[in-house]
Amino acid sequence: MLFSIFPCRSLAISTSASSAILVDVDSGRVLYEQNADARMLIASTTKILTALVAIEEGNLSDTVTVSRQAALTEGSAMYLQEGEQLTLETLLYGLMLCSGNDAAVAIAEHVGGSQEKFVSMMNRRAKELGMENSSFANPNGLDDEDHYSTARDMARLACAAAGNETLMRIASTKSITIGGRTMTNHNKLLRYMDGCTGLKTGFTKAAGRTLVSCAEQNGQRLAAVTLQDGNDWADHQALYEYGFSAYPARYFAKLGQTMDRAAVAGGAVSSVALVAADSFSWPVGAGEEVTTSIRLDASLRAPLSAGQQVGEAVFALDGRELGRVALLCGSDVMPHVEPAMAVLKIGLPE
Repeated sequence: MLFSIFPCRSLAISTSASSAILVDVDSGRVLYEQNADARMLIASTTKILTALVAIEEGNLSDTVTVSRQAALTEGSAMYLQEGEQLTLETLLYGLMLCSGNDAAVAIAEHVGGSQEKFVSMMNRRAKELGMENSSFANPNGLDDEDHYSTARDMARLACAAAGNETLMRIASTKSITIGGRTMTNHNKLLRYMDGCTGLKTGFTKAAGRTLVSCAEQNGQRLAAVTLQDGNDWADHQALYEYGFSAYPARYFAKLGQTMDRAAVAGGAVSSVALVAADSFSWPVGAGEEVTTSIRLDASLRAPLSAGQQVGEAVFALDGRELGRVALLCGSDVMPHVEPAMAVLKIGLPE
């Protein structure tokens, strides 16, 4: 995701965080940022990446046997016992709801074969997501000099997580009884705020309070990150109130929408509908105007087939391209055929 930065009214809001960011999930537009590229300890928000890698690489129905090392892991826990057997899905609930450091180790050992191999998988996935200023040393977020990220990188991770239905199903669960355990989500935003869909809390003495969250309103999805923030619940609610009101998403193309008509040479009809092959939305602030340009690959000539790509719709703000959507023919266009001339045989004298 591009994470394009356009001018936004950042001074309209502030937070108590040392580092913070608010982004529109689907466009990647940054709506607010504060020291967003500072490398910071991230505590248990690490577990978003742990969960993403485990879901992508593992099998939820797998049976995991808890090792001694996992059971003895320090810090927050779902209280696993050595030799206990649970499904990977149960461990993921313990990871995301209870913030179980023991669950993180058990997951890493099962999916990666060892913690070290799993951490390598985490770092590789982080690079794929564009998290260039991040380094992971463990699957749970315990303090380590080689374990850090930035608010911007964690927002990239949040956007990836928001696109994973399984992860969001788990992260949005307020409470569940599974595998013989009843677990309650530490993320109080799920109760404090309508529209919150997750994601993860974190805390160590060195990192302070960390929080990565997602919220949805009227089909628009936003993600917020605050690092080292003693007032994170209130700050996230304020960020979402600002983002949804100041930058509501507008659709400039919807899948199947007729965007324009184009002339067709040599056709049985003179024009054809140009239909959007995908949807495109962008969060628009007051006074901003998104322009749409229709660009054809070439002049259209019959025959044409419905669904044939013939151009693109290009969207721009202040002269900077935001994105583009392929344009398809809305119907078949057959070549024009001249009607046959009727020949009358007039009787003449022999």
